[in-house]
Amino acid sequence: MSPTSNRAHTVRSLGTMALVAGLLTSALTLSSSNGSTGPHILAGLLVATGIGLRIEAAISGPRA
Repeated sequence: MSPTSNRAHTVRSLGTMALVAGLLTSALTLSSSNGSTGPHILAGLLVATGIGLRIEAAISGPRA
């Protein structure tokens, strides 16, 4: 594996973990809506970060 493809794989994996964490946080806070917006903002930031990382990995990944 080349360093570029190895980096793209790592970034893609981190993006997936951020997406899953954000969606899980969102799902857990929907059931307990106590009026605080902190968890929803955190979930939104995690999802946005995950999407950004996956886009970066797709752009910078090696072309087959």
